[in-house]
Amino acid sequence: MTDGGATVADEAPRRPQGESSLALRMARVFLENRLASIGGILIVVISLFCFAGPLFYHTNQVAGNLLNVNLPPGPGHPLGTDGVGYDVLGRLMAGGQSSLEIGVAVGVVSTMAGAAWGAISGYLGGIPDAIMMRIVDTILAIPAIFLFIYLATIVRPNVWLLIAVLSALSWLGPARLVRGEALSLRSREYAQAVAVMGGSRIRVVVRHIIPNAIGTIVVNATFQIADAILVLATLSFLGFGLPPPAPTWGGMLANGTQYLADGYWWQIYPAGILIVVTVVAFNFIGDALRDALDVRLQRR
Repeated sequence: MTDGGATVADEAPRRPQGESSLALRMARVFLENRLASIGGILIVVISLFCFAGPLFYHTNQVAGNLLNVNLPPGPGHPLGTDGVGYDVLGRLMAGGQSSLEIGVAVGVVSTMAGAAWGAISGYLGGIPDAIMMRIVDTILAIPAIFLFIYLATIVRPNVWLLIAVLSALSWLGPARLVRGEALSLRSREYAQAVAVMGGSRIRVVVRHIIPNAIGTIVVNATFQIADAILVLATLSFLGFGLPPPAPTWGGMLANGTQYLADGYWWQIYPAGILIVVTVVAFNFIGDALRDALDVRLQRR
């Protein structure tokens, strides 16, 4: 069959070509952002430092050595030792593993949970939307720091507990963002067409609302990871993170402040710099993804 001189066979290949050209445009916009490229390189370097570094630089991060307390940087200890005798460089690697693992896990879990909650709430609207959003507002009203203090007094913090608690408090932001997208997307022709044709509400949410809000979801996930790393560092600094001897960047920073007056800079600045660089790198990537996934770029 023909339509204006074009056959169905002629039209079929054009869709993948359009999709690929859109993907190329998004990739070009992302790569044109120099800060995003720098952020991506930094994340790769920090990940290799934390996970591949211990394979080449072996240190004991379980038992301290009181004979090597507060040694300055030098042979055998490139970044010196801390107040318990741990090698600072090796401790930065081990602490980075827990920080990145918890940060990425919290970012993925909280974004997925928040996206599902917000999409359902925004699409349903009315009374269900009001009830679901009041639940979000109620949880937001709970002071997070007091919750962490309470949990730290009754249970021993571990990686899984921190992931669960941080995710339980971090999904609220993505839920509100995706809800706003869903309120707009539910009035689009394709969403209404599925409902008219007898499609279930779950199908509309899963096949149309969430995929069309993927830009907001992906961008928010990068910011969630950065926020989780920063919150974990804050909790560790306050003494509510992973208990010793488990290393964390925030815990290293907290321990180093005890020797600030003594001039032991190697116990403070390396951990602080890694926290700042990691958080900023994820934010750079998030900003670039927001530009690359902006639907208005399809017209460029």
